[in-house]
Amino acid sequence: MCICINCFYVHSCSTYRYIKKQHGEKLNIHHNEKTFKATNPIIHVNVNMDSPHQTIYMDWDVVECLSFLDKPGYWIQ
Repeated sequence: MCICINCFYVHSCSTYRYIKKQHGEKLNIHHNEKTFKATNPIIHVNVNMDSPHQTIYMDWDVVECLSFLDKPGYWIQ
């Protein structure tokens, strides 16, 4: 599970934006919005296969980050 959803920087973090992009999600970024650069994030990529359809997919998660500042549920706002 990606720790970013419980981080204070989730709305402006370049690493979280990258993870969302890898998941194929649309990014809503305003041109004047500042970007936060995370310090030493560790990203795990799990490669999985959907057996019935023989489809390979990847799940991207940030599991550690020195910039992490706990703010549970902040991503909902």
